[in-house]
Amino acid sequence: MSTERMRELYYFDYAQDFGLSSFAGTLCSRTTLRTDVPVVLALAGAQADDEDYQLGRDVRLLLDSPLPDEVLHAVWLAAVRRCFDPADEGTGIRCWLRRVAEVCPPFTQEREMAEAEVLDEARPAVPEEELRGTVAAEIESAAAALRRAVAVPDIVPALLRVVREADADLGFRLFLRAAKAYSVPIGKEAYDRLLGIGELLAHPLVAVHDGLNVRWPPVDPGRRDFDLGRFGLPVLASVFHGTDWKYQGTVAENIRSLVGSDAVSAPGSYAAVLLEDVRRLLDSALSDEAVTALWRTASRRLYVDAAFDADEGFDADTRAWLERVARACRERLKEADPVYVPYLSPARTDLAGAVLREVREAARTDVAEVRDVARVLEDVVTTVDPDLGFRLLLQILFTHDVPVPEARRDRYRALAERLGFSPDHVDDQMPRRTD
Repeated sequence: MSTERMRELYYFDYAQDFGLSSFAGTLCSRTTLRTDVPVVLALAGAQADDEDYQLGRDVRLLLDSPLPDEVLHAVWLAAVRRCFDPADEGTGIRCWLRRVAEVCPPFTQEREMAEAEVLDEARPAVPEEELRGTVAAEIESAAAALRRAVAVPDIVPALLRVVREADADLGFRLFLRAAKAYSVPIGKEAYDRLLGIGELLAHPLVAVHDGLNVRWPPVDPGRRDFDLGRFGLPVLASVFHGTDWKYQGTVAENIRSLVGSDAVSAPGSYAAVLLEDVRRLLDSALSDEAVTALWRTASRRLYVDAAFDADEGFDADTRAWLERVARACRERLKEADPVYVPYLSPARTDLAGAVLREVREAARTDVAEVRDVARVLEDVVTTVDPDLGFRLLLQILFTHDVPVPEARRDRYRALAERLGFSPDHVDDQMPRRTD
């Protein structure tokens, strides 16, 4: 009978990689720096002192396991890319791990009762046998690539034994670390599965994707299945809605952050879809007044006083503002994929009628700002791109807090599915229900 174990909510305590896999990554990064015993132990102690208590737990987990020394030695060497081998210092692997454990003493974090209760409810509970099987399957899928790239004999069976005989979570992280250390190529489908395992185990997102050598498909401006919510012009509007963007940096820094936020997608993907949205509007027959009304309603920047605050004047000329965004997108694409030539994907004209009906239905709202821009949205749907018109409709309803009946929400979900949007995109932007 499969047992179920309550695991840590790692993303609550860690923003990046953590534990032994993080420590191994630190050692890998010291390619031109000294890595003798005192230095490595000092780095381990510093990581523990920086509230990474998982490092000590990981090391003690390996020490308490029935794994033979040759397995422990193999996974250590693969994780640190052979940059530090305790055998070269005349030390056995278990003796070495005990020394690391000594500088990372056990620690139980005290939490307030309310916080602890919330975290306990959110902790992942994963059947152990199911988790071991899932992680082992990914290691076996990558076995040929691991054997070719990782300069450690028998690394595949060693990782599998960690998963099956010690801990699947730690085995998963050591597998990722070895793949990163030796730039093992990972296919896009496998990458998506690895992200899914990381999400299942409540790992911070970057703990999985940072440093992986993913074989990305070509950049596609027509891609719509982004996992992380909104994309394109609606997310640009959401970034500059309100004043929070000022705490993230200058206008230029916010744009660069947005167009470069494709960490879990093919590099340049977010820039490509945003550039497509912007070019569709700029190259359309829409008047300057219509483009301005659309942008200001979507971003809710209807009453901007640049005379009062000079920072607020960045989009005073909407066409110039969108050209500025387009330049930033092209710069990001040149950096991410120098051979990529921007192009427009086919507009979804087959859904124009369905989207147009939703725009006209939404125009019956009591919210004046939505009514005022409805005609422009209709023109976007009929003369620019129904896909863009639908996403802007959702953005405007969401930004202006317009309640929507459940029947319409269901139609929005169905339209989003036909357009290829991810469920997360719809959840991120769906207007609230009618009370």
